[in-house]
Amino acid sequence: MSEAYIVSALRTAGGRRGGRLAGWHPVDLAATLIDGLVARTKASPETVDDVILGCVGQVGEQAANVARNAVLASSLPESVPGTSVDRQCGSSQQALHFAAQAVMSGSMDIVIAGGVESMTRVPMGSPLTLAKKADMGIYMSSGIRQRYPQTELFSQFEGAEMVAAKYGIERGALDEFALESHQRAIRATQTGAFDDEILPVSVLDPDSGEQIVHTVDEGIRFDATLDSIASVKLLAENGRISAATASQICDGASGMMVVSEAGLKRLGVEPLARIHHMSVMGHDPVIMLEAPLPATHRALDRAGMTIDDIDLFEVNEAFAPIPLAWLQSTGADPERMNVNGGAIALGHPLGASGTKLMTTLVHGLKARGGRYGLQTMCEGGGMANVTIIERL
Repeated sequence: MSEAYIVSALRTAGGRRGGRLAGWHPVDLAATLIDGLVARTKASPETVDDVILGCVGQVGEQAANVARNAVLASSLPESVPGTSVDRQCGSSQQALHFAAQAVMSGSMDIVIAGGVESMTRVPMGSPLTLAKKADMGIYMSSGIRQRYPQTELFSQFEGAEMVAAKYGIERGALDEFALESHQRAIRATQTGAFDDEILPVSVLDPDSGEQIVHTVDEGIRFDATLDSIASVKLLAENGRISAATASQICDGASGMMVVSEAGLKRLGVEPLARIHHMSVMGHDPVIMLEAPLPATHRALDRAGMTIDDIDLFEVNEAFAPIPLAWLQSTGADPERMNVNGGAIALGHPLGASGTKLMTTLVHGLKARGGRYGLQTMCEGGGMANVTIIERL
């Protein structure tokens, strides 16, 4: 079977809710990211075979196939198609898998995979909220209720609390992990670790009213302390998780160009990494967010690898208990996981997070001279994608 190579990987710096990226229409933000990938590789726009974008809130400005609309707003010719993916938080990681599968099958040679989410302009849960207002019903059908009678709605918040309880992770450990996420993100920012992966975009400075260039993740708390994190109110009575130990609402876009060997020759570029393994797994939708644990074990087994073969890990910090439980389950070295911080500090732009994390992983392996990297993330409905790459 043919190989799939990553030749370009970019992301925008995250924007806080109502922050610097709030003025960007998500279609235009995704289009700018697409143009950045094309420019980085000096590819002729017409050589792109397809654009696959992840997006969770596919309503309003993100409705009507946001990927195709991003193509039409970009420098790509209208002959380039586009399709949108919803695998919840893993949407753009799944977009990467689809792109890799396309070039590995030989049906395509150059594909852009990525994601976009404006959580300011299309608030989280908008499809459900609007459906409720229009009295259109909810996804919990009678068939689902018969199978899972113990739950009214599947809840990520409740699932995260269940994971914390199951693995014996107390609030103090969650608060300490959140502080470490900010501290790692601060170090990465101050040492320029993100410079090569961030696509600068022009934004309106709300303070000065002037156009400035957005290059620093807006969610990082440069003044974070353990006391300030510990003072944040818990999300549930008698719970363990607070807003400070959960991922931040974030606006952003991310993406990568994935090519076959023929695509490499056509572009005349050197690959950054090779897709070594990709899989996805379903799990219990009630505890929901535990899926990355068994999915990682299965992925390593299928790849014929052990956890010690992996140099860097990106495990999405949707809620602090998830990466901490993942460390318990896998026995991975915590010094190799989320080395530049995670979603608690940098934000979680839902449909864009998959290729956002992968972009950081690709560049992190290059900077540290590592060979293999593994990415996984919990997803709504009880699923998890796992991707293993080899730096070249």
